[in-house]
Amino acid sequence: MPKPILLSVDDDSDVLHAIERDLRAKYGAEYRVMGSAEPKGALEILKQLKIRNDSVALLLADQRMPRMDGVEFLQEAMRIFPDAKRALLTAYADTNAAISAINEASVHYFFLKPWDPPAERLYPQLDDLLDDWRASYHPAFRGIRVLGTRWSPKSYQMRDFLARNHVPYQWIDVETAANDQETQQLLEALGEEAGSLPVVLFPDGTKLLEGVPADVAEKVGMRTRAQTNFYDLAILGGGPAGLAAAVYGASEGLHTVIVEREAPGGQAGMSSRIENYLGFPSGLSGGDLARRAVVQAQRFGVEILSQEAVGVRIEGPYRIVKLADGNEISCHALMVATGVQWRLLEAAGVDRLQGAGIYYGGGATEALSTKGEIVYVVGGANSAGQAAMNFARYAEKVVMLIRGESLASTMSQYLIDQIEQTPNIQLWAHASVTDVHGDNHLEEISVLCSDTNKLERVPASAMFIFIGALPRTEWLSGVVERDDRGFVLTGPDVMKDGKPPKGWTLERDPFLLESSVPGIFAVGDVRHGSVKRVASGVGEGSVAVQFIHQYLRKV
Repeated sequence: MPKPILLSVDDDSDVLHAIERDLRAKYGAEYRVMGSAEPKGALEILKQLKIRNDSVALLLADQRMPRMDGVEFLQEAMRIFPDAKRALLTAYADTNAAISAINEASVHYFFLKPWDPPAERLYPQLDDLLDDWRASYHPAFRGIRVLGTRWSPKSYQMRDFLARNHVPYQWIDVETAANDQETQQLLEALGEEAGSLPVVLFPDGTKLLEGVPADVAEKVGMRTRAQTNFYDLAILGGGPAGLAAAVYGASEGLHTVIVEREAPGGQAGMSSRIENYLGFPSGLSGGDLARRAVVQAQRFGVEILSQEAVGVRIEGPYRIVKLADGNEISCHALMVATGVQWRLLEAAGVDRLQGAGIYYGGGATEALSTKGEIVYVVGGANSAGQAAMNFARYAEKVVMLIRGESLASTMSQYLIDQIEQTPNIQLWAHASVTDVHGDNHLEEISVLCSDTNKLERVPASAMFIFIGALPRTEWLSGVVERDDRGFVLTGPDVMKDGKPPKGWTLERDPFLLESSVPGIFAVGDVRHGSVKRVASGVGEGSVAVQFIHQYLRKV
């Protein structure tokens, strides 16, 4: 935790050095002592300290300085750090001005020069001032801060990225600045840069204007480039299936890398609560499951790259993955565990308001923002039910829109029971969204009731979409065989009339989880015929490693 700051300002270098010396001698163990010979420069220092979220305990300024006297400086400084104690250094002739400053300019004390001996003429009074300051002092947040607006898609993308990667951060909504003095002071310190939202502020004082997740990933130390260019096993996708494969593969001696585009955990990592996962009788969040799995994988030496795979090619025994940044990694065994992405809702206006009240998936970062509002959840599977239960803790009302008659055919019974027992969750059956409305953010939605053919327009502040998912495997076209929806075919599904697929070069048939290309495996939701459950993905990822060992013995 950085020390609070004592800042002294005096244009006389001898006096400045003397006061800094005496302040360090007495308070150096608990405070950081800084000095400036120029008031304007000192104000710039204070602005940078505000941006860094440092704390200033004391401002000590000489009264007689050219261009700006001590009182003027303290009045300006008070706008940046209003809680700091303020004191003047004055000559005897300026006593009346110092007294006036106490009465009229909110200066807390004045010291006469010279102040020797400091043990009698400086420290006792400063002790009182600093004790008073510490009584109301609350250490500032020491992490990443994100400035943006709730309805900005870029701001939402940044917050979602940080949250899903378990990077601690503080969210500052600049639209509430008028009601929050601290935020207003920060915006004033940033000046024109405050308009380049989202602004990401780091504890070391650096900042990213109009920041994007890739830049933040590099800044916080997330690995974006591979340590080597060859691995025994490369896993594309860091959901439950990919993480399980990484843990088992690395623990059994395979040099393993995971390439994950967004955040470890995949769609399961966005789940607010998973209550039917074996071994956790009270359930756990998807984020917690992902965090535990990542720690376990890293313990066994798994390398995790924050990158996106955009292509694969085959060169003899090597499977070479092209990454979005243009770099490549090669491996003997490749596992595709990229999961699925939410199917897009075909309703007018959805694309325009995505990230500004309309969200695909759990929207964990938005739950607190829905307090007292009406939230709509589109979909009736388990993921939708888990999200509805989470939003119901904050929102005034959660309305679930489903096309069918009930939840019975699409949702686990335990979730149906919970929803029925939650008074602020309402089920709207035979309903589909046709249009969404709003200028800068979602304000209303139009819902068509199929049983009555009636179209209703209702107010809505947020809508979360869970209407099924499809793989995004176009980049694998021409490499492995897929079904008509893009799911990767494996094992018996790639056999045609009992014969291996075209181009199959081995005498044996494909392994159970092996694709139409030897050494390329597919597990989890991206695989054709998979069971869309967390436990199933973990099981497939674990089992596939045994087939990979058998494959590697022949390479």
